[in-house]
Amino acid sequence: MKAYQDGIAKLEEADSVVFGISVDSFFANAKFRQELGISYQLLSDFTRKVSKEYGILNEEQQFSRRTTFVIDKQGVIQHVEEGSSAIDPTGAITMCSTLKKKETPQ
Repeated sequence: MKAYQDGIAKLEEADSVVFGISVDSFFANAKFRQELGISYQLLSDFTRKVSKEYGILNEEQQFSRRTTFVIDKQGVIQHVEEGSSAIDPTGAITMCSTLKKKETPQ
């Protein structure tokens, strides 16, 4: 999450909205956000509904797999990164920049 904070300017340049979602409580997320100095929103999926709908919930252990989704303005998932590659925002930044170029009239 810190890496996304470090790359926030590039994501914002690509007209992207960044937020994190965690199965932790609102209060735990607020503390974590403050500790890391994250400026973007960190939302709570305490009921695990979103994680389940996106297919990233480990139902046995009740945690979400680390995943990054790039979703376009029409709500279509354009890019997915899972596991350790989801920690690095480079792929998301590249995809967001590509989507912005496609949307910008030439």
